[in-house]
Amino acid sequence: MEKNLHQGFVKVVPDLPDDLWHLYNIVYTGDEVYAYTSRAIKNDSENSRPKSAERVSAFMGVTVEYVGWDKFLGKLRVHGLICHAPDIIPTGAHHTIAIGLNQQFTIVKKQWPKHLLDRLTKASENEKPLIILSVDDEGFAIAETKQYGVEIKVEERIRLPGKHEADKRVEGTKAYFRKTLNTLTQIWTQNHNPIIIIGAGFVKNDFARYLAEEAKDLNKYVADIKSVNNGGAAGIHEALRSGVLLKATNQLRVVEETDIIEEVMKRLGKGEGTVTYGLTGVEEAVQMGAVEKLVVADTSLRDAEEDQRLKLETIMRDVEKQNAKVTVISTEHEAGFKLLSIGGIVALLRFAIHYTPQKQ
Repeated sequence: MEKNLHQGFVKVVPDLPDDLWHLYNIVYTGDEVYAYTSRAIKNDSENSRPKSAERVSAFMGVTVEYVGWDKFLGKLRVHGLICHAPDIIPTGAHHTIAIGLNQQFTIVKKQWPKHLLDRLTKASENEKPLIILSVDDEGFAIAETKQYGVEIKVEERIRLPGKHEADKRVEGTKAYFRKTLNTLTQIWTQNHNPIIIIGAGFVKNDFARYLAEEAKDLNKYVADIKSVNNGGAAGIHEALRSGVLLKATNQLRVVEETDIIEEVMKRLGKGEGTVTYGLTGVEEAVQMGAVEKLVVADTSLRDAEEDQRLKLETIMRDVEKQNAKVTVISTEHEAGFKLLSIGGIVALLRFAIHYTPQKQ
């Protein structure tokens, strides 16, 4: 909403659940956060019950000690010491500001790193989520893409009659497809997002034909149909890893991040010298001007002590000065877990360097 880097503040309004996740990774310990909030104030006047409390709404600021993100309730909880409040509220006391959707608040930092400003800019751009339906003859799963990963909305297993019971199998398949379509429709109706149908074998194609006949309006939103080797949620994660969703997803964040980590794992598997991981190995690569792309786990920044975070951000600035790309990856999905397993920081290199990285 407003930005003044000379005074160190940015005003924001989260209007999507994904925005709260971005802000969770932007607000650090030691920052100041200002917003309208409420607090119970003890009232010891003669006309009140002893030690009774009255909840007062006021514009307040806290120096951040801890940030929590509740993705199910859609809340960001910023806990810290009160640094600004009306006179009736004591400064220096602990307080938690709960921030929900469509609530404006201000973040103040001593310094705004470029990667955080870039993140705010990118988060402000509208990204249409996808609905992914994974369907085979053993069940179905439906997921929705988020900027922090994929959210499995539903997963059900079924048992169809055997192929030797042809009539029963036909009727069972119709009932199965009807249930799958009803569930898909309920999820799609909320935002009318594009749909990708994936699956192993011919069932996905049979269901796609069924959908086209039974739900013509919904069928217009089917963006692609792809084959995978696994069913259920496993098939959804496989589709993200393998890149079969790229045609429909364009620049979806989760797909982009998954693609980067798959490239890292491929280079590591081949033993190529064009990848290094761990803080020591990455620092050496930066000093040599060898970094093509720097990849950092969000928790490596968010959960780090201040000295460690400043060191990481210095590395990121040095990489950007060398015209290399910096990507901060969410640890809310499988690609992020893989990155954490090798230390939370990786560099893809322009040329091979002879260094044996050590996990840190």
